Amino acid sequence: MIRATPAILRAEEAEEFPTEERCHIRETWNRDDDEGLSIARVRVCPGITTRLHRLRGIAERYLILEGRGRVEVGELQPEVVTPGDLVYIPPGCTQRISNLGEGDLLFFAVCTPRYVPEAYEDMDPAE
Repeated sequence: MIRATPAILRAEEAEEFPTEERCHIRETWNRDDDEGLSIARVRVCPGITTRLHRLRGIAERYLILEGRGRVEVGELQPEVVTPGDLVYIPPGCTQRISNLGEGDLLFFAVCTPRYVPEAYEDMDPAE
């Protein structure tokens, strides 16, 4: 369903929270009344690699905003990504990203349909 009324959401309305995936998320847009899309700002600290995972039934795009990272998607060779790069991740495709820089790696994660926690599947070996 598409949101019936216009809305403006301020950055301070969404609080950043840490995840078990080893990154920090600020959900900018993830609403029950707009099931077609979600947008989150993701922050990965220097030297951190997120957990290998996949999203069942959800396509994801990483739009790199700041920093330098190395992304691993499915069968592709690992690639370095920098601001302005966009990574497309089909539904069910394994993914993870490493921060190669000295500052935070920031990117938008845009999901279609919207992200729901039950779609997340951790693929890293047990620690």
